[in-house]
Amino acid sequence: MNTQKFPAFDPALLSQAPKLMLEHFTKNLSPDVTKSMAQIADPNKWLSWFSSVPGQPATPPISDAQLNEMGIKLVPEALQKLQQEYTGQLTTLWEDAIAARTPVLADRRFNDAAWASNPMYAFNAAVYLLNAHYLTALADAVDAPVKTKRKIGFAIQQMIDAMSPSNFLVTNPVAQQLLVDSKGESLTRGMAHLLADMQKGKISQTDETAFEIGKDVATTEGSIVFENPLFQLIQYKPLTKTVHERPLLIMPPCINKFYIMDLQPQNSLVRYAVEQGHTVFLISWCNADESNAKTTWDQYVEEGGIQAIHVVQEISGQDQVNALGFCVGGTILSSALAAMYARGEKPLASLTLLTALLDFTDTGILDVYIDDAQISKREQEIGSGGLMPGRDFASAFSSLRPNDLVWNYVESNYLKGEEPTAFDLLYWNADSTNLPGPMFCYYLRNMYLENSLKEPGKLTVAGERLDLGKIAAPTFIFASREDHIVPWTSAYASTTLLNPKQASRNRFVLGASGHIAGVINPPAKNKRSYWTNPNVGVAAEKWLDGATEHPGSWWTEWSGFLTEHGGKKVAAPRKPGNTQYKLIEPAPGRYVKVRAE
Repeated sequence: MNTQKFPAFDPALLSQAPKLMLEHFTKNLSPDVTKSMAQIADPNKWLSWFSSVPGQPATPPISDAQLNEMGIKLVPEALQKLQQEYTGQLTTLWEDAIAARTPVLADRRFNDAAWASNPMYAFNAAVYLLNAHYLTALADAVDAPVKTKRKIGFAIQQMIDAMSPSNFLVTNPVAQQLLVDSKGESLTRGMAHLLADMQKGKISQTDETAFEIGKDVATTEGSIVFENPLFQLIQYKPLTKTVHERPLLIMPPCINKFYIMDLQPQNSLVRYAVEQGHTVFLISWCNADESNAKTTWDQYVEEGGIQAIHVVQEISGQDQVNALGFCVGGTILSSALAAMYARGEKPLASLTLLTALLDFTDTGILDVYIDDAQISKREQEIGSGGLMPGRDFASAFSSLRPNDLVWNYVESNYLKGEEPTAFDLLYWNADSTNLPGPMFCYYLRNMYLENSLKEPGKLTVAGERLDLGKIAAPTFIFASREDHIVPWTSAYASTTLLNPKQASRNRFVLGASGHIAGVINPPAKNKRSYWTNPNVGVAAEKWLDGATEHPGSWWTEWSGFLTEHGGKKVAAPRKPGNTQYKLIEPAPGRYVKVRAE
């Protein structure tokens, strides 16, 4: 194995950090996207053109032939208007600088007083914000298919965010002052952080030494009662004397570790469900390695989802269970249930889906990574065997919010030499999971690219033709309003796929915030809000127009739904498992502790 060697100390490397990080976070884009980035998203070409004299002949930096080749049009009138507006605002900004008027920097990256106190830095930041505004406007002005336009906008935004003056030591007055005040120590620490992160292949967002799985996170008491190469099954210890007779099975995403649902006692959805009197089982997926590098989507459904449901039925003695799927866990769970109903089984008392996609018509910003070229490349590399590295997932998701998840840490960790703080959510976020290549490629092509799951009978999984409409059970569907991974309108589309002839069995709840924060919102904190509307037989926006907003957490709404379908109260189990499924080890088990390399 070749190990990359790094210089012991090279201050110039800090100035290259943004470039290195940009290359890292865009390396997985397909050739057509990188071509668009090279030709459309070159800020310097466009800004030079913007700055040309209005009214004089000026040729845009890209020819009509090049644009047509990419299926793109730029309306000349719109470009001329942008050029005139840009030149006018740049002139005003320059006049303010000459008159020593400090520009308003309405961006949190430039909140520190050091930016406004020095006219040169203030002007530089103001010009950057002006350029960013008009490059974004340029992307909006592009006349192109939605998918192409979204990719161009994404590419330009990556460039804009990377080129912020706050990301470079030479243009960041706050970092420069720390360098002086610390007599160079901040630069030394920053360099050490950068080199360490380059060795790890990721940016450190938190102090990963501050947490231990099973001690600081994933602490709800329970036992492993079943395992196979794909997952361990946790049965949690009751916290009430009586429980509902029908158990709850939770299927978290396999792209991340399960303990996002059990971070700390005060924000654990797992513990909350146990406290409400439910016998809770949870799947802890394996962190794939070479031993399961050929595992398929069918196996995740058959040996994962279906197997888990059967084990929970056998341990609880109940024919029907309440099942919850989160994100891709909801997609796997729904596939498993569709196969079971096709076999004549009726295992559900109720179904809960949290920020999950069944209809992949609109996949939001993730769509920039989805096209036949990119998926074919993955299939060639790992479709027949191999691993989709967890670090690639982390890079892709970080690129969706680069200022929060990338450049914020470039500035604080590298330019300022600050130590990352301890934060449980970011520790979980950094604890990546590998996936088997065949499973992942099937998921990308058949779900994201071809959107086949929503079509009755189109997919054959676990030997059965899948029809989501055959899943017959009361359903609770939750989405987050600001979710950039699963747009809430796409999650709402599940209401037309499940119980299609009995829409009244579907309940849709919309929460505030994003993909994770919207889900993990315990009642005790009394934060955010959620919306309800019993009329799910209408278009998404019309549903929202008629919805009622409630303060606080949606968990209480879901708790009522679970109670409704939990069955009668019985004495809580005195010990985990049964005579067939015995205690293997205490929760959280071994699988969740395996780190992706």
